[in-house]
Order: sequence, then C-alpha cells, then structure tokens
Amino acid sequence: MPIWQTLSTKFQNLKDHFRPSVYRKIGGRKKISLIVDRFYFIMQNDPLARDCLLTHPHPDQLEIPAEKLKDFLSGWLGGPQLFMQKYGHPRMRMRHMKFPISTAAREQWLYCMRKSLEENQVPGSIKSEMMRALEDLSGIIQNRP
Repeated sequence: MPIWQTLSTKFQNLKDHFRPSVYRKIGGRKKISLIVDRFYFIMQNDPLARDCLLTHPHPDQLEIPAEKLKDFLSGWLGGPQLFMQKYGHPRMRMRHMKFPISTAAREQWLYCMRKSLEENQVPGSIKSEMMRALEDLSGIIQNRP
C-alpha cells in the first residue's frame, strides 16, 4: 500500500476515534439498557406486538435476548464491541434464521423500538438515523412473508 494511502487511512481512523459516537451521544450503556428494557416491556405488554413476542421461544423469559441486544447495540452504535467479544461476529441473518420472522413480526419489532426510543427521549435526529438503519437490518433478518 502506498504511503499516502496508509497515512490517509490512519488519519481517517484518528478522525473516527474523536468523532462522538451515537453510543456516547445517547448516554452509553446506561441509556441502551433503559431503551432495551423498555423495548421488551412494550413487546410483552402491547397487544400490537404479539406476533413479535411469539417469535421468541420463551416469551416470558427475555432476560438473555435483552442482554444480547444490549451488547449488540453497544458495538453497533459505536461503543464497546461487547457482542463480538462474547459471541463473535453478529451474523444477524444466520442467528435469526431459526426464528419465524414475518413482515408483521418485523414491523412490530420496529414499532417496539420506535416507541422505546421515543419514551426514552432519544433526540429526533439520532432516533431517525437509528430507525432507518434498524429498518434495513430488520429487512435482512426477516425470513418469512
């Protein structure tokens, strides 16, 4: 690799290092925990999220999925790569293939996340950015019509 490309890459990495991540902007692990806990509360209690809740093998035992989601969001939003440290690469489609994720379940998952972000007062621009990315990601994970 030519020296100018090496220096350019190092400079970009340095800029990325000092750019505030979404993780830091929203309040780090504490805020992610609040978002995920509320997300699963909504999923368990809102009738509009029933299909999504039923994709879980044990809808009354969501502690492990909640912890995994917290770890995933940490790294995905620019914080510590906790999910990768514990479980390796997320491989989201592969990991979710064993769960029947329909269009309805996908839309309900997004509904729960949108509602949790709103209730946790995530700033509008960050919420919009996160929801656009989550819509794309959930489209990859959906595996049923």
